[in-house]
Amino acid sequence: MPLIRGSPPDAAREDSRSPGAARDDLRSDDPLVRRRAVRRLGDGPEAVAALMTALRTEREPAVREAILTALAALPDAAGPLASLLRSQDAGLRNGAIEALQTMPGPARLLLPGLLSDRDADVRLLSAEIARCLPAGEATALLCGLLERENDVNVCTTAVEILAEIGTPDAVPVLRGLTRRFPTTQVLGFAADVAVKRITGAQN
Repeated sequence: MPLIRGSPPDAAREDSRSPGAARDDLRSDDPLVRRRAVRRLGDGPEAVAALMTALRTEREPAVREAILTALAALPDAAGPLASLLRSQDAGLRNGAIEALQTMPGPARLLLPGLLSDRDADVRLLSAEIARCLPAGEATALLCGLLERENDVNVCTTAVEILAEIGTPDAVPVLRGLTRRFPTTQVLGFAADVAVKRITGAQN
């Protein structure tokens, strides 16, 4: 009987670890296999598309977290992650914000556009991403937003963030909100609190 040679063990092992095999495993029914596939997919920019495709359909929290962690390590993923701010899935939106907050370099390039987006929800969520920047840079971006923003919810979010991380440069803009929104007491109160916190921190 002729000897039938199988694939060399090393070749088989290499194939099972290839990016192509990892992409296939991302569609496995087994969450553990999918988590392992995320780690095996690699850290090159070519992994972004496969991870984003998997993320949009993934329902297992542990696997979704693994995918977001992997994407946060890939600078090329910042734009695709930012696109999730428009998702109807709150978990995806929050996951994208948290991932972008861990990658301030790429997020910095996106924020001016995101904070000027036509969608108020995108502007509001983008303000949260600004927390990842140095205080002076975040203050400049959020003050620029406040100077042109007409949506009260977006303004309130930006004010609350400035109350936590803002620098004294924000004080004139915060005080101006009371004049711009004289009938919105909640926003005026939030702005007053922010001014007190910022100026108090300097005393």
